Amino acid sequence: MAPSSRSSAGDERILSYHDAILLRSDLADLSSPSFLNDRVLHFYFTHLSLSLPHSVLLLPPSLSFLLSVSPIPLPELDLPSKTLILFPVNDNPDASLPNGGSHWSLLVYFRPAGEFVHHDSSGGMNSPHAKALYRNVRRLVGVGGGGAEATYVEGFTPQQRNGYDCGVYVMAIAKVICEWKGDSVEEKWFGALREEVDEESVRRLRMEVLALVRSLMRSERHE
Repeated sequence: MAPSSRSSAGDERILSYHDAILLRSDLADLSSPSFLNDRVLHFYFTHLSLSLPHSVLLLPPSLSFLLSVSPIPLPELDLPSKTLILFPVNDNPDASLPNGGSHWSLLVYFRPAGEFVHHDSSGGMNSPHAKALYRNVRRLVGVGGGGAEATYVEGFTPQQRNGYDCGVYVMAIAKVICEWKGDSVEEKWFGALREEVDEESVRRLRMEVLALVRSLMRSERHE
């Protein structure tokens, strides 16, 4: 699932943004009702991360997938120091297949509650994959606020009504969580999701990300 740094003649690189790379086909996917791949989620997570404190970590999809297939210690991520960690979850069954899979969801580690919360916009379709990731990373993050190993829960998630917007729902949910002010550890960010994420807000976010990419492309050309 790691984004490729190589492109064919018909799918050239259009943007380098910190460690994220977008190809022309990614622009086409954002412009149409299409499934979004690893590169687009990596780009948007990178964008969100720029304004976040050190205690919040948004993992690139490639690293999240690596952890889902093997509990490899990654000391450079400093997971035990993080209060909030967002893991994209993909249903790719083949570790050798880049950009595989057909559905995205989001697994969120919230240390104060001692929980991994899974958000799936398609009725829990990715629950087996999220649980596999949870089993591999629960010891890597250290103990939660109560001094015990974190538990796994399915969290409230606005539901998509098509077969292609799962990646945009993941981005929308991640945005809400990153902006959440933490009023209640018990309620978490669920109230904000109910108020802020629906079909219309997801449609707008797709267009906002497309506009952001085009703006960054113009800036890059003028440098």
